[in-house]
Amino acid sequence: MALPLLGIVITGRNAALYLEIPPTTRYVQHAGFSWAWFVFFTLADLLLMGGLLWAVCCGRKRKTASDPPASARKPFPWWGWAGLALCLLSWLLAWQRFTWFWLFQPHTFLPIWAGFILAVNALAVKRSGSCLLLRRPLGFVLLFPASAAFWWIFEFFNRFVQNWYYTGIEGMGPGQYSYFSSLAFATVLPGVLSMIDLLLTFPALGNGLARCRPIRLSTSAWIARAFLVSAGLGLSLIGIYPDQLFALLWVSPLVIVLCLQRLAGRPTLLHPLGHGDWRPVVVPALAALTCGFFWEMWNFSSLARWTYSIPYVQRFYLFEMPILGYGGYLPFGLECLLAGSLVIGNPFGTRPID
Repeated sequence: MALPLLGIVITGRNAALYLEIPPTTRYVQHAGFSWAWFVFFTLADLLLMGGLLWAVCCGRKRKTASDPPASARKPFPWWGWAGLALCLLSWLLAWQRFTWFWLFQPHTFLPIWAGFILAVNALAVKRSGSCLLLRRPLGFVLLFPASAAFWWIFEFFNRFVQNWYYTGIEGMGPGQYSYFSSLAFATVLPGVLSMIDLLLTFPALGNGLARCRPIRLSTSAWIARAFLVSAGLGLSLIGIYPDQLFALLWVSPLVIVLCLQRLAGRPTLLHPLGHGDWRPVVVPALAALTCGFFWEMWNFSSLARWTYSIPYVQRFYLFEMPILGYGGYLPFGLECLLAGSLVIGNPFGTRPID
């Protein structure tokens, strides 16, 4: 986590600037739009999205059931309806500017996502008879504080590239900003892990992806060391070259964790690919991308919201996000899985393969 700050200190820059709370100073001046870089990142995103689509098609061919059996299904729970109502009501309040609600207007993110998380778990119950919330109640509760700590890491990394910044937080002191931000950040892991659990109820993504063609990956320790050094070096340089290396904010943490797991002799996130189980790679990426759509949609007209400033590709938006920025959700989904697994264990082991 300290690698970006280390790069700043070594180059003699003012490290205090990157530790400001709330982060209101705009000290990174990004490069403008570039067609060459736009085409490069477009091809990279198409490659990733194409790989996901291909994996889903393979899962459809390998599935052994059309849907969860009727005996496993249950009615949509009452608490799911309550969550859906909370989500929709909070959405309405977030996008309107009612004078009587002005004091709470900046704090609608938490109830929107609390309602969404309940609704997603309820839908999993309806489809399969169980959900992450009911199977792992204590672990699910612990996901919330773990999520706040998890996202603060990415907030810290963003200080060095400033790809997003917040508006509507003017006047907040350090304590108030940290408190309300932590409440909002606490919904990230529960949202993504709940979406993973829901997606696994679909045969193509559950039993289908678990029966795909094995992919053998190198287990060489020297390759792991080379990737570890490269990822660490890249992360230490993102504050020095924020335009050229901003994408490493999402890629380097994942590579570092995978390499450390390999060097420690532990099975990595990629290990199941060797047995033909593609779920731990494909499903988290799809879950984060799905949650990302809702994150960006509900952010669009909220009072307290984030705005993007991304070099080279700041054009062609879907809500506030430049369309190519959605590619960052794919590795982020795998990072959410790694972080969430530390709290609730392997979510793929809780749903049997039909």
